[in-house]
Amino acid sequence: MKKIIFITGTSTGFGKLMVETLSKAGHIIIAGMRGTTGKNEGVAKELNALPNVEVTEIEITDDESVNTAIHNSVNKYGKIDVLVNNAAMAGYGLLEGYSVAQFQKMMDVNLYSVLRTYQAVLPSMRAEKNGLVINITSGASGFTVPFMIPYLTSKFGVEAITEGLQDELKDYGIDNVSIQPGVYPTEMNTGVKTGINADKEDIIAAYGNAATDQFNAMGAAMFGKMAEYKMDPQVIADGVLKLIEMEKGELPLRYPIDAIARGTDHEFIKARADIKAKWRANYGF
Repeated sequence: MKKIIFITGTSTGFGKLMVETLSKAGHIIIAGMRGTTGKNEGVAKELNALPNVEVTEIEITDDESVNTAIHNSVNKYGKIDVLVNNAAMAGYGLLEGYSVAQFQKMMDVNLYSVLRTYQAVLPSMRAEKNGLVINITSGASGFTVPFMIPYLTSKFGVEAITEGLQDELKDYGIDNVSIQPGVYPTEMNTGVKTGINADKEDIIAAYGNAATDQFNAMGAAMFGKMAEYKMDPQVIADGVLKLIEMEKGELPLRYPIDAIARGTDHEFIKARADIKAKWRANYGF
C-alpha cells in the first residue's frame, strides 16, 4: 500500500538513500532538508525529479519551520503515515572539552528536533488513529564510549522518547521504532560534514597526547571494521522500507542493523527487554 512519508535530513547519507529507495517502491515522499534554495539546491532538484517526491524546506532546530513543514504536508496530502527522524549531527571529543553551549547545540539538533517533529505530527496521526515514527539512533544507544558522550547522550534521549511513546500512543494506533545503525561511511562519519565537536581548546590541550592517542586508536578500530565488513548505507534505507511495509503488530521497538556487532546488538536488546519486563512486574504496571 502506498504511504505518505516525511523524512528529515535528506540532503545526504541515509536520508537521501531513503528517499530514492522509497520512491522506487512507489511511496509518496516528503523529503525534508534545509538550504533548498541555497547550499542544497542541487540535491533538492535531483530528488524533486524522482517519482512521488516533494522536497520541502525544514530547519529542525526551529519550532516554526518544523511546524510549517509538517502542517503544510498534512494539509496537502491529508495525512502523514510515516515520519522518519533521520537528521542528526555527529560529534567527538572529551566531555570536559565541550562548552555547555556546544553540548546544548548537540541536544538541539539530535534530541529536541525529535520532540519538535513528534509534537507537529502527532495531532494528525492521533486523529487518524494510525501512524509510524521511525527514529534513527545509534548502535551504541544503550551504552556509551569515550569521546562520544554528548552524541550518545542525545541518542539515548531519542531511545527514551521512542520507548516511552510506544506505550503512551498504543491506544492511538501509532507505532514507534528506533533503527540502531552501526558505523557506516556516510558524510556524518567521513568528515565531509562538520560535526558538533569539543570546542574548549585549552581543556583539550591539558589532557595531552594520551587522550588523543586513545581517541585515534578507537577511530582507527571503528573505521577499520567499517572497511572490513564493507558497511553499505543502503542497508539502512532498505531497513526503513522493510519496517514501513510490515503489518501493524509485527513492528519491533528496536531494529538494529549492524553487521560489525555480530549479533551482540540483538542480544543486548533482548536482555534489556527481559529485565524491563521483570522490573515492571515488580512495580506492578
